Amino acid sequence: MIVVHHLNNSRSQRVLWLLEELGLEYEIVRYQRDPKTMLAPPELKAIHPLGKSPVITDNGVVVAESGAIAEYLIDTYGNGRLVPPAGTEERRRWTYFLHYAEGSAMAPLLMKLIFDRVESSPAPFFVKPIAKAIAGKVKGSYILPQIAMHLDYLEAELSQRPWFAGNEFSAADIQMSFPLEAASARGGLNESRPQLAAFLQRIHSRPAFQRALERGGPYELLK
Repeated sequence: MIVVHHLNNSRSQRVLWLLEELGLEYEIVRYQRDPKTMLAPPELKAIHPLGKSPVITDNGVVVAESGAIAEYLIDTYGNGRLVPPAGTEERRRWTYFLHYAEGSAMAPLLMKLIFDRVESSPAPFFVKPIAKAIAGKVKGSYILPQIAMHLDYLEAELSQRPWFAGNEFSAADIQMSFPLEAASARGGLNESRPQLAAFLQRIHSRPAFQRALERGGPYELLK
């Protein structure tokens, strides 16, 4: 039995969605972030030494990292679903976006989250203005331009085809959902990029996406 070690408001929501798209049976073991630090609880280290989510276990096999989990599930249970045929341009794009999502797209979004917290975190009155000034400078000169560059790139990609790998929905779109939802929540993604906004609307309307939300519980990135 596939077991998803599911952390609230995390990338593991994508794993639930992929499992629903594939129609696979699975169990969920739930973990809650520390409300102050927003970090995963130490119990996850019993599953994987890094103590991070997502992690799945499957008949003694432990698989971590979103892209690796997606590839494992597709290779083991997909039977050709949600992946283009090998040797095609669509398959190359599939592999690229499966790894681009975490390798490139999430980095500036994570940095923005960190520097937003630097700006808003409590600090002595004489330190607070300095911290805010440094955070604002880094965001304005580097982080926000990087996010805008990636969003412009992705907007252009979806202006050429309906899904990231090509004309068919695939696991690459599931993988790309998290950075785009993060960008919508805190990275400036809005209706000014209509292709990306439409992509989010399309995936949110998928029955498997809705079933995954029901199984996974509250998902704050969608607010």
